[in-house]
Amino acid sequence: MWSKPATELATAVRSGEVSALDVVDSHLARIAEVNPHLNAVTQLLADRARADARDTDRRRAAGKELGPLAGVPFTVKECTPVEGVPTTFGTPHFRDHTARADAIPVARLRAAGAIPVGHSNMPTLILAGMHTRSELYGDTRNPWDAGRTPGGTSGGDGVAVAAGLAPLGLGNDSGGSLRIPAAFCGVAALKPTTGRFPADQRLLGPDDPGPASQVLVTDGPLARTVADLRLAYETLAGPDPRDPRSVPAPLYGEPLNGPPKVAVVTDPGGHGVHPTVRRAVARAADALRDAGYDVREVPDVPRLDEALDTYHRLTNTEFAPNWPAVRQLLGPGGDRFIGFTMRTAPPADAAGLLRLLGTWMNIRRSWTEFLHAYPLLLGPVFTEPPVEPGLESRDQAGRDRVASGMRLCSVTSFVGVPAVAVPTGLAEDGLPTGVQLIGRAFREDLCLAAAQAVEDRLGVLTPIDPRT
Repeated sequence: MWSKPATELATAVRSGEVSALDVVDSHLARIAEVNPHLNAVTQLLADRARADARDTDRRRAAGKELGPLAGVPFTVKECTPVEGVPTTFGTPHFRDHTARADAIPVARLRAAGAIPVGHSNMPTLILAGMHTRSELYGDTRNPWDAGRTPGGTSGGDGVAVAAGLAPLGLGNDSGGSLRIPAAFCGVAALKPTTGRFPADQRLLGPDDPGPASQVLVTDGPLARTVADLRLAYETLAGPDPRDPRSVPAPLYGEPLNGPPKVAVVTDPGGHGVHPTVRRAVARAADALRDAGYDVREVPDVPRLDEALDTYHRLTNTEFAPNWPAVRQLLGPGGDRFIGFTMRTAPPADAAGLLRLLGTWMNIRRSWTEFLHAYPLLLGPVFTEPPVEPGLESRDQAGRDRVASGMRLCSVTSFVGVPAVAVPTGLAEDGLPTGVQLIGRAFREDLCLAAAQAVEDRLGVLTPIDPRT
């Protein structure tokens, strides 16, 4: 059962074809077999998961209606609270920081019947780099090739989903942290519009973080199929009084007039793209044409370099006051990635910050106009194949290369629009390839439908057994 998608498992549990306990036990056995090779799951919740599964089975036997994710196991990133479990952020400093309650997205998945089976690894404090390596738990390995990074920062969830440890992972994204591990591990992921999924980011006390952290970070699911993403999307969306940013937008918008226009940008900003990635974008474009989409090559996305500079300077300005204390928590070498980034995009003073905030709004307007003309944008997740672990923290050149590779992810997080990462097959070296479909604000439905069209024609790549 560990190889089946969430939609199929939930249907089987609701009908009584299988028990939720059998589903959970199958995944726990898979974790015991495979996780020692991958190090994706950090804190295993086996006893709690079995207890939740038994409760699900008792409710079904009593004739009670079960939720749309009944009995479906899922993993939760180390920075997202699960009640009664330490939210460690991957650092020894928080190893005893036990959560008093579930985070809003965890609670919503549980209310739909899903069962958390464990926390998943991430870079220390989400700041140590793109590669999933934490000071507390070590390196997570890509199941396709241990010599390539699984990506991050939601890399533990990407690996867990790809290798059959859980059909769903709950991560978050502020510049590619869902989409990059999805592309590198051969699975799908949804980064929603800012405000689509509610969250409470007061993780370490009563105070909220600054504006960049409030707006850029979005929770989101990873899954092996687009249908599973859709099920998670419908579960996680909707306002919550604990999040004043959350918006009661409809899940599905009005149909478009005629075939949806898809703008294709293979090399955002013109900084170069690997031939493997270029072929992946072309395959996805052909799949969409075959599905009846109006696919058009366009010169570029709006104001990419300006957006990247503004994105990095805003986030670094927010980091700067607390950086001396934070860097002490990152462990040996854990501060290198942010240090290199600050060198490239130094923090602004008060007047500069005001200008950056104005530029942010202006860039968002440019993207709104672009997506008014083209409801969908097809482009790369990362402009290279999966790179070696820790490249971004090795030196300034490595950091700059990784930042360039993820540039379309960073910009689309910056402007707050939705995106779905979807696999497109295998490259000549046997590694997975993938693309992202980016849409208008609160039109995740358009992104999911286009991703489904790609998946229908190019297939599902996972689960797989780890390869040495």
